[in-house]
Amino acid sequence: MTTQAKKQHNNILLAILGFAAVVAIVAIIGFFVLDRDPEIIQGQVEVGEYRVSSKVPGRILEIRVKEGDFVHAGDTLAILDAPEVQAKMAQARGAEQGASALEQMAKNGARKEQVQGAYQLLQQAKAGLEIAEKSYGRVQRLYDEGVMSAQKRDEALAMYKSAQAQMRAAQSQYDMAVNGARREEKMAAQAQVERARGAVQEVNAYIGETVQTAQMDGEVSSIYPKVGELVGTGSPIMTISLMDDLWGTFNVREDQLGDMQVGREFTAFVPAFNKEVKMKVYHLKDQGSYAVWKATKASGQYDLKTFEVKARPVGKLEGLRPGMSLVVR
Repeated sequence: MTTQAKKQHNNILLAILGFAAVVAIVAIIGFFVLDRDPEIIQGQVEVGEYRVSSKVPGRILEIRVKEGDFVHAGDTLAILDAPEVQAKMAQARGAEQGASALEQMAKNGARKEQVQGAYQLLQQAKAGLEIAEKSYGRVQRLYDEGVMSAQKRDEALAMYKSAQAQMRAAQSQYDMAVNGARREEKMAAQAQVERARGAVQEVNAYIGETVQTAQMDGEVSSIYPKVGELVGTGSPIMTISLMDDLWGTFNVREDQLGDMQVGREFTAFVPAFNKEVKMKVYHLKDQGSYAVWKATKASGQYDLKTFEVKARPVGKLEGLRPGMSLVVR
């Protein structure tokens, strides 16, 4: 082999060795650099909320807030028009007045004229008894002297006993007129009044539902109906977000849980502010078989399940709002 051929052969070998060295270096760099990039867990900020709804159907008469307004507990949010409830109130008031009148009549007893008439009958019965008693006394003395027959004495005694019975009956009628209705009738009348008052209170509660007020401080996040629209029983009118009740939700594979256990703290990055916030885990839950799995059985390992992790900010980050992203590296 000539010197020229040997030199050319050596150059080819050097080129091959150089190319192989470059490939090896690139592979090593890729293994140590690209494969070791930290995995990112992304979540988002969520907020507690409650829906404002009415127990009675009605038409939206007025909405006093706008989306984005901050409201305090007790502030009026919306007013409904429910004429049917007003009609029921008129019925309940009428029933209450009628029951109260019946109760008062039972307590007061008979009218004054009836009491006076019963009293006169009692006086008449007493006068008849007095005459019958005197007549019987005279007949009894004559009978004792042998002048009057036993028949006459028995007739006078019968008249005397009849007058006594009439007097007792008149006394009973008079007492009943003075005392009024029986105890059971008074109790029944009182129960009717309580029932009617309960109906009034129930309708008052429904009337209160036509004015919807805020139950807790928060921000109006959504308003559903427009003024003039009808809403049914329990239909949501608006949603109030409790801005003091913020948390982050993350879907984490079980091989990434690491320190994200209940009670542990970790740091999350908030892209919206380019800041970090410290968070504390308070909830950890298996997402179930329907959630995202990572299949690894092809390499002879096992499937990785996904867990829902919820964490609250340890400190307060001004401007943090629901829907913002949270990134954990």
